[in-house]
Amino acid sequence: MRRVRRPTGGLWSHPDFLKLWTGQSISELGSQVSQLAIPWLAAVGLHASPIAFSLIGVLGFLPFVLFALPAGVWVDRLRRRQILIVGDAARAVLLALIPILWAIGVLRIWELLLLQFVIGVFTVFFDVAYQSYLPALIERDDLVDGNSKLQLTVSIAQVGGPSLSGALIGAITAPYAILADSVSFVISAVFMVRMRHRENLPRQDADEPKPKMWPQVKEGLAWVLGTRTLRAIAGCTGSSNFFGQFAFSILILYAVRVLHLSAFELGAVFAVGSIGSIAGALFANRLQQRLGVGNAIVFTSIFFSTAGLAFPLAPRSFPLPVLMAGMAVFGASAVAYNIIQVSYRQAITPERLQGRMNAAMRWIVWGTIPLGTIAGGAVAQAFSLKDALWVGAIGGVPTFLWVVLSPLRSIRTMPQPVTDEIPVLPGGLVEGTPMPEPAATDA
Repeated sequence: MRRVRRPTGGLWSHPDFLKLWTGQSISELGSQVSQLAIPWLAAVGLHASPIAFSLIGVLGFLPFVLFALPAGVWVDRLRRRQILIVGDAARAVLLALIPILWAIGVLRIWELLLLQFVIGVFTVFFDVAYQSYLPALIERDDLVDGNSKLQLTVSIAQVGGPSLSGALIGAITAPYAILADSVSFVISAVFMVRMRHRENLPRQDADEPKPKMWPQVKEGLAWVLGTRTLRAIAGCTGSSNFFGQFAFSILILYAVRVLHLSAFELGAVFAVGSIGSIAGALFANRLQQRLGVGNAIVFTSIFFSTAGLAFPLAPRSFPLPVLMAGMAVFGASAVAYNIIQVSYRQAITPERLQGRMNAAMRWIVWGTIPLGTIAGGAVAQAFSLKDALWVGAIGGVPTFLWVVLSPLRSIRTMPQPVTDEIPVLPGGLVEGTPMPEPAATDA
């Protein structure tokens, strides 16, 4: 029998990255189980009211709005690998409490909501530390490859995870299916404990006063908003998220009530979108090598900004081909865009600002999501479901102009950090140094 050769070279020969990748791949698959099992437990096991059920999603997301910015400060002050380990271990314990409380008969919907919120808080710290740790772990030129590999397993987990979750819920019920996610976090933590890479804490003189929280938060925000390319990425992503939520907040209702799709047909549409996401993760590195970093960001942004037009354009008589095409294009282009722009952000930002940059960016671009969700629902309520789709689709088209009109198009290779000195402006704010003019290919 012919032996399959293991890939070698690049990140395949980086033992610490492989441990991080393996642990996170297992954890991502486990998280897919909880994403279905926790709402299922609330709806079926705890008989949650509609308002209580809606709070599950809100309390999972709310910690990013409340704690992302201070989390960025702590991530820049502490060793990020330790934050990752604590984040995984804490979530493993909190998730394990759900089946334990269920088994002894004391779990109520409000205990579940509290656990969901606290799990979300640890997820915030983990998420910010995770994006900030990778540039310290691997070489700058490997960032797109590393982010592609990490995103690839996320996309694969999104394809296979719901089926696994459904099977576990059917076999052992929702509370005990959540144990699979708890175990996955334990495995992820074990892999990170075994990593040999060690970080150096930021140097601080003994007689130097400890930095205050708020000035450091402002420094991270000002770095993102004061650097032209980062500001453009934030504007493109944030506005796209806002208008995208017009569609995704009511797409299922539209598909069921207007297009009369069955559950199987709707599942097929989302499955095609997940396959597109896998394709985007696979080809992101090759795309940025062919087009250059900046042009790849611009190219992918054009596609995901216009993909939403497929949803209101899908004919009622036979909507599946158009819906599937729109979801596939959106999935592939959005994932490739995220991989390349996150890698660029990591490359351009000084090490001491990585946590605050990622936290500020996440706070800005995710802060528009609940606004878009509310606005989409309001438009659908006041007019119609299709009108809301059209507003989201048309509003989303020009979002790519943020990056098209920025200096990003001149950047071909992954840059070095722009500067480690941030000038202070009047009022105590700071501004990131603008990108060099287009002539510099290594901007």
